[in-house]
Amino acid sequence: MSRQLISSGSTFEQEIGYSRAVVAGDWVMVSGTTGFDYSNMTISEDLLAQTEQCFQNIQKALNEASSSLKDVVRVTYVLPNVDDFPKCWPVTRKYFGDVRPAAMMLTAGLSDPRMKIEIQVTAYLGAD
Repeated sequence: MSRQLISSGSTFEQEIGYSRAVVAGDWVMVSGTTGFDYSNMTISEDLLAQTEQCFQNIQKALNEASSSLKDVVRVTYVLPNVDDFPKCWPVTRKYFGDVRPAAMMLTAGLSDPRMKIEIQVTAYLGAD
């Protein structure tokens, strides 16, 4: 099985030792992705702006894997504050309203207190 590593250019990937995404055969696994704008390593204080940036970061990684959000079959949302999840729904619906992947939401602390959401996805390339 072929294996392709995809990087976002985030300093976290090098420091921690992981890839933004890994393509293995027909599968694309995208690491937990936060709302950091990796081009300048900044993050908004706004939850919805972070959620939008998460999806932009994920889409960029999927594009590099010749995939898209339409190929996502599973998503996991992680938020430090459970009460924030419903606030994200308009954004999650914007990206996944038609795709409707299997989903899970967890409440857990994130590695940086500025982070308000982290999203991980799995996409399947062989769906067509």
